[in-house]
Amino acid sequence: MIKVTCLGAAGSVTGSCFLVESVHGHKVLVDCGLFQGGRQMEERNWRDWDFNPSQIDMLFLTHAHIDHSGRIPKLVKDGFKGKIITSPPTAQLCEIMLLDAAHIQEMDAQWQTRKNRRRPSGRAVKPLYTVEDAQASLKHLHPVEHDEIIAVDDGIRARIRNAGHILGSSILELWIKDGDRDIKLVFSGDIGMENQLIVKSPHEVFNADYLFVESTYGNRNHKDFETSKEELLDAINFAVSNGEKVIIPAFAVERTQEIIYILSEFSRAGRLPDIPIYLDSPLAIKATEIFRKNKKYYDEEAAAIVNQGIDPFEMPNLKYTPTTSESIAINERPGPAIIIAGSGMCTAGRIKHHLKHNLWREGASVVIVGFQAQGTTGRQIVDGKNTVRLFGEEIAVRAKVFTIGGFSAHADQNTLLKWVGNFVESKPQVFVVHGENSASLDFAQLIHQRLGLESYVPGWRETLFLKPREFPIEVAPAKEEVLDLSDDMLQAYQSVVGELEQLKWRIRRADGRIRITEEDIDRLKYIQEELRQILAA
Repeated sequence: MIKVTCLGAAGSVTGSCFLVESVHGHKVLVDCGLFQGGRQMEERNWRDWDFNPSQIDMLFLTHAHIDHSGRIPKLVKDGFKGKIITSPPTAQLCEIMLLDAAHIQEMDAQWQTRKNRRRPSGRAVKPLYTVEDAQASLKHLHPVEHDEIIAVDDGIRARIRNAGHILGSSILELWIKDGDRDIKLVFSGDIGMENQLIVKSPHEVFNADYLFVESTYGNRNHKDFETSKEELLDAINFAVSNGEKVIIPAFAVERTQEIIYILSEFSRAGRLPDIPIYLDSPLAIKATEIFRKNKKYYDEEAAAIVNQGIDPFEMPNLKYTPTTSESIAINERPGPAIIIAGSGMCTAGRIKHHLKHNLWREGASVVIVGFQAQGTTGRQIVDGKNTVRLFGEEIAVRAKVFTIGGFSAHADQNTLLKWVGNFVESKPQVFVVHGENSASLDFAQLIHQRLGLESYVPGWRETLFLKPREFPIEVAPAKEEVLDLSDDMLQAYQSVVGELEQLKWRIRRADGRIRITEEDIDRLKYIQEELRQILAA
């Protein structure tokens, strides 16, 4: 029997981390990300580990985004000594991203210490980890190419596949020996859209006993990509017509390069206004250079552009501003401009300064092109708040906000469902992770209804006991005609069935006993009442 403990990205989008324990005592981690999105969520980063880091044999890193990699320096500092298996581009990106994350940790600790010294306690604050810790963690990176099966230890084999999310992103396949047979686990990591810019489409996997799938956009679909490009151009023209700036919060890896790629396309077509474009992020500038060095991972379209002698990350008006003085000068310069800066959720970095200078200007544009987690400044802007707090000051939101979903590096509901649909013949148990609770629950229910697969949304720190699957799970078709329900009542009935599936998995344990909490009993009573009302109708 295999144990999988969901230590992050369970009931939330950030903090991806899964502990996998084999029957032979081997322990591996899948991802070790930073929790982001409000004080309560970020406090999880400081908790003691639910395991002894020195006893972890290996870490599999699906990609470089900080919500998947950001606690690696702390893991190494606290005793991890094993290899970190990941793709070559991910290893290169981690070299800049983890050092940047460590710098932010140190700056935040210094700022909080100065603030505390004005108080009677005067307590100094230590960073979660230092730049030195981050540098030490890089020595554990062990790059392997996609599609190569590697032996982890006796009884464990692994293979990473292209996930199509960002440069170097991976799906993880794990085969773990249990008795005389293997149990196969698949972790999707973050799945990208098909035909996404720059990177190749996600690899299709067809077999698994247990599947862990992301659900960031499990409850909605993206806008059409070409429509989204036109919306970006509308946002630019709106600000230019008012003599104001276009502010684009963007993640340093992939989203920034995609936006530059699109702007470069507009420029070559003569559709872009003649205004400065600033890439105001030292991290994004370094990441762009890594993209340039890894052309063999491009998709056919991007490779064709490069083969024509065109650099898709360059254009006449594009200016890189790595230094602080160059960044400050942007807001001192009058007139329209396009400013691309991090962080993507507006929680840190230079974007906060640009928002402070421009968010209150009625003619400016703020272009949101990525997912905004609950509790972040970006989420508040998307949700239509009249003011947001920046540097201790309430800033009015008067700029026009353009929320453009078509540029997301995450697969939407339809794309995720299609990818999971490849597993139908092998009938895995599906665990829906890496999504806000509502998105994960909706997607889990959809998987059950559309694909006939058992699906479950695990909670944070919940342990799953996975046995060898001797026989495929059979799912009886719903006898909807017997109930003769209206469409509304049928939808309510299907929702109740989904809730019962979730509860069944929560209370069932590996030893065959039922362990149920007071919260579970309350939930059963609620479901019972829902069913009574449906049948009474």
